Amino acid sequence: MASANIKQGSKIIPKGSGGGTGAAGAPGVPPVMPLASPLMGKKKKPFLGMPAPLGYVPGLGRGATGFTTRSDIGPARDANDPVDDRHAPPGKRTVGDQMKKNQEEDEEDLNDTNYDEFNGYAGSLFSSGPYEKDDEEADAIYAALDKRMDERRKERRELREKEEIEKYRMERPKIQQQFSDLKRKLAEVSEEEWLSIPEVGDARNKRQRNPRHEKLTPVPDSFFSKHLQTGENHTSVDPLQGLGGLNTPYPGSMTPGLMTPGTGELDMRKIGQARNTLMDMRLSQVSDSVSGQTVVDPKGYLTDLNSMIPTHGGDISDIKKARLLLKSVRETNPHHPPAWIASARLEEVTGKLQVARNLIMKGTEMCPKSEDVWLEAARLQPGDTAKAVVAQAVRHLPGSVRIYIRAAELETDVRAKKRVLRKALENVSKSVRLWKTAVELEEPEDARIMLSRAVECCPTSVELWLALARLETYENARRVLNKARENIPTDRHIWITAAKLEEANGNTQMVDKIIDRAITSLHANGVEINREQWIQDAEECDKAGSVATCQAVIRAVIGIGIEEEDCKHTWMEDSESCVAHGALECARAIYAHALQMFPSKKSVWLRAAYFEKSHGTRESLEALLQRAVAHCPKAEVLWLMGAKSKWLAEDVPAARSILALAFQANPNSEEIWLAAVKLESENNEYERARRLLAKARSSAPTARVFMKSVKLEWVLGNIEAAQELCTEALKHYEDFPKLWMMRGQIEEQCENMDKAREAYNQGLKKCPHSGALWLLLSHLEERVGQLTRARAILEKARLKNPQSPELWLESVRLEFRAGLKNISNTLMAKALQECPNSGILWAEAVFLEARPQRKTKSVDALKKCEHDPHVLLAVAKLFWSERKITKAREWFLRTVKIEPDLGDAWALFYKFELQHGTEEQQEEVRKRCENAEPRHGELWCAESKHVLNWQLKTGEILTTVAGKIKNTF
Repeated sequence: MASANIKQGSKIIPKGSGGGTGAAGAPGVPPVMPLASPLMGKKKKPFLGMPAPLGYVPGLGRGATGFTTRSDIGPARDANDPVDDRHAPPGKRTVGDQMKKNQEEDEEDLNDTNYDEFNGYAGSLFSSGPYEKDDEEADAIYAALDKRMDERRKERRELREKEEIEKYRMERPKIQQQFSDLKRKLAEVSEEEWLSIPEVGDARNKRQRNPRHEKLTPVPDSFFSKHLQTGENHTSVDPLQGLGGLNTPYPGSMTPGLMTPGTGELDMRKIGQARNTLMDMRLSQVSDSVSGQTVVDPKGYLTDLNSMIPTHGGDISDIKKARLLLKSVRETNPHHPPAWIASARLEEVTGKLQVARNLIMKGTEMCPKSEDVWLEAARLQPGDTAKAVVAQAVRHLPGSVRIYIRAAELETDVRAKKRVLRKALENVSKSVRLWKTAVELEEPEDARIMLSRAVECCPTSVELWLALARLETYENARRVLNKARENIPTDRHIWITAAKLEEANGNTQMVDKIIDRAITSLHANGVEINREQWIQDAEECDKAGSVATCQAVIRAVIGIGIEEEDCKHTWMEDSESCVAHGALECARAIYAHALQMFPSKKSVWLRAAYFEKSHGTRESLEALLQRAVAHCPKAEVLWLMGAKSKWLAEDVPAARSILALAFQANPNSEEIWLAAVKLESENNEYERARRLLAKARSSAPTARVFMKSVKLEWVLGNIEAAQELCTEALKHYEDFPKLWMMRGQIEEQCENMDKAREAYNQGLKKCPHSGALWLLLSHLEERVGQLTRARAILEKARLKNPQSPELWLESVRLEFRAGLKNISNTLMAKALQECPNSGILWAEAVFLEARPQRKTKSVDALKKCEHDPHVLLAVAKLFWSERKITKAREWFLRTVKIEPDLGDAWALFYKFELQHGTEEQQEEVRKRCENAEPRHGELWCAESKHVLNWQLKTGEILTTVAGKIKNTF
């Protein structure tokens, strides 16, 4: 159309120019302008060649509209035609689907049901309009505002949501949480218990459970004969079929025997007889005609089956490939021994033992000088044949040690073995292995003779020389070892054996000389002294009972190859290693050498003292401590250890003298003053203890000295003197919380609750961070019935001392004792949030749970506090409550091993053994507790620090605490 208009225009122009009438000259129509020509002198329009303005549509101002032809949009498509995208999702795979989708997107839902009074319509009213830059900018501003407002409320919203979720979870726990403890118990179910679980009932209906099986009823012979006769009337034959038909109408054409000739009837009797005869033949093959029992040997049958099944793990095709490859190797290089050995082993693995034997024997023919082939042949052959093979091997290889050893192994009689080995030694006299094997079979006297010959033949064998030295007398052994040193000057074992020989015969003064000469000689012969190897030799000497040799070796090599600044650290590690290996004399020698090198080191003396305390005697400990205080007189702990050792041995005067010497060396030492006071008070010398404390208060006044003074008067019943001393002490040391505690407890004992409360309150003003003072005040208020005040005191204490597990624990217990279990559980949850790694809180949380949930809680506790003694103790109590005795004992042992200072663990362990253990086990727990001397623990301190129990020993406290424990858990 456009081209037609152009042509018409080109025709109209000349008509108009000629003045004729036409379209251009029509009234109201402007004359057509002639086409622009480059010859025309008009200026070029400024907008030509410039980009069009934004939103410009050509011709839109003069009403021109664009149009689209079929060639632009393609052929017309039906609504059911598939779209071009082969992987379109369902609902978008046809043209009609996409059109419908676009139409739905274009239309807005302005229905009343989609309108809200506050929010308006759910969608945007202007979503169909153009989305311009100012819209995008406005949306970005609104999004930033929303984000800012959301951040302001984010923390509160998340906290609220978290609390709601926790509350919801507590009210409606998941099925998974309710059964988590039962799931964990499944791990303990044995196979027998699992198999004994009854089957789940069948939920199907009766028809599905009991389907009706087809009932097959045997058809009588008369039925067949009747229908056979009627079949003659109805059966016809196709004339094209001839005699090849399936049913022949005339009689006599079937197989003789099944149909009686001339009658047209099946002889059922003969069919039954034939069947019975066949069954009888089968039964006669597998049964005895007399007894009717089976004669098939099931075990033999299975054995035969196993022999037929190859025991290899590969595929048969792999076996064939391997066989072909090995065959080609044998044929290519028949004198290659590994090919014959591999071929024989392949056949052996596949169960063809005879083929393997034949192959290996052929290999011995092809490789008669191969030791491995002969040994493999001897291994594959049975007893006597193997001996013959070995004899043949000896003829070919008279110098092979391994073949002689194999020949001796094949003999069952000791005499025959000796004969074989002696024959071997005639041919191979230089073999150490043959000599050792032969000597092991001989009696001591004959062995000595053989060894004297052996060391002549093998002079470089250390083992043979040492074995001969062990069998000889003292003088001969010295000669033997001297000869051994001449022949083998680079071996340390000969020197160490010589030192042990001298020690065994009482010449201990020679031991050090021999070891020193050994070090010098080995150095001269270019042997590097390996310190670790010599220490191992010393440990072996220690275990063999050669103490002097062990100590001499340690002294000789302990300083070799160590820098001076590393000596102390390395030696302490060596001593600990020796103790771990059970070589106590080695450790003692290392400590002795270290003390000789570092006589003024307090830490070395302490470690040596602890070693003697654990592994030595009382005499050795006291001797060591005497030397220690002589070298380190300012080390108070060494003086106190010596005094305590004397006191435990009930030698009180010696303990006093040690403390007197300690006073001279340390005139104003608080520790020594208090140790002297304890010594006197424990031995009922109360006046002496008072005088000592008075001197200490005047010469070395400290808070602990005043506290011990108050405690002495208190336990002796002098309440007024104790109160006076306490008042005097608080003038000087008002920030020492134990004095305030004692003052309040004395008032409580006298039933002066108001004064006790006042003392605790004054103490808390001076010592607000003392958790024990807060607990005492809370207990006081609870005892007088002021539960609300006790609760308020604990809340205030928690504010002053955040993250204090003891205060949280007391708050939980306060609510539990008041019967408010829900509040106690809530408090426990808060406590665990604030102190997530507190063992005492987790231990209490386990037993706050109901019995089914305790195991789950204990698992959580172990995850958080794996090595905390309180958690381990809670687990032990849990197993105890479930009557799992062995597991409970294991966990009690683990607890006291990790923390031997926890008295509660020892008391519970002792109570457990009283109920479920033997007398030996009870006594063992008691002894271990006395050695550990525990000082901490809630139950333990309640008894050990009670004024009436101040003179009780550790064992007595253990019995008292165990007696007060009740199995309420």
